[in-house]
Amino acid sequence: MFEPPRTPEAAPLDAVADAPRGNWVDSWAPAPTRPYLRLSRADRPIGTWLLYIPCLWAVVLAANIDGFRLLDLWLVLSCGAGAFLMRGAGCTWNDITDRDFDAAVARTKSRPIPSGQVSVSQALAWMVAQALAAALILFSYNWLAVGLGVASLALVAVYPFAKRFTWWPQVFLGLAFNWGAVLLWAAHSGTVPVAAVLLYASGIAWTLYYDTIYAHQDKEDDALIGVKSTARLFGKRSGAWLAGFLALAVLLMAAAVIVAIPAARGVWPMLLGLAGVWGFGLHMAWQMRGLDLDDPASCIVAFRANRDAGLIPVPFLAVAALV
Repeated sequence: MFEPPRTPEAAPLDAVADAPRGNWVDSWAPAPTRPYLRLSRADRPIGTWLLYIPCLWAVVLAANIDGFRLLDLWLVLSCGAGAFLMRGAGCTWNDITDRDFDAAVARTKSRPIPSGQVSVSQALAWMVAQALAAALILFSYNWLAVGLGVASLALVAVYPFAKRFTWWPQVFLGLAFNWGAVLLWAAHSGTVPVAAVLLYASGIAWTLYYDTIYAHQDKEDDALIGVKSTARLFGKRSGAWLAGFLALAVLLMAAAVIVAIPAARGVWPMLLGLAGVWGFGLHMAWQMRGLDLDDPASCIVAFRANRDAGLIPVPFLAVAALV
């Protein structure tokens, strides 16, 4: 049975092992704020992007049905701030629940809680502060969106425990990280049509793709401490599974475009939207060409590249809504 170290070795206070070198938190943030910003992963913005991008998908695809509105400018700006805050709150909660596991893994033992920079009670207070700030944004939306936002808290709460009881924790991450596709569609139109659900499902498949890559960084440590993941489950078959998740993400997003656009916008805007979906898939296929799942450095490069992959459909769908 796993018994975490009682006194983990303290990490240097000027960096976290798995953060990009020279990030803005390490370089510019006032010293007293750094442990809290690191709890929020502000030194690693990729997670905020991956939470934000499905929100953008929803706004631009929904606009293909009934057009852009002034409200959409607020939705795009506010959900970016909300993604930063809720990702920060979620990561803080994750670090609270995983503090013993993190202390036993080389990549994570320098994080603020296991390294002793922040206490659990301080982390809890910081989590609540971020969640309350995000709630102020949420309550500016319509009541359907508010209800969906409150419902998402259950997914956020459960996710850190998923790797203890299932080999598929990436599914729980996908359910939580892509909820914005449904929430922002509801905030735009007051409805959750089939296209929004298909877009949400596409995001879940995308998360299974990128987070399986991410999990390969820790598969050896995870095996030692008994943490489950799709990376460990798939093993040598991971390449085939990744290709399957890639194809599923593309097909589901294409289905969302086909369901949403033709009746409202016609064939040419639909084809423009599908071109963006095709670019999304091509970028992920390009990532896999250079991916070595046994090399953590290769895994993190491919994982971070998904920001660019996810952004590709956005301008195509936005232009399709305007033509």
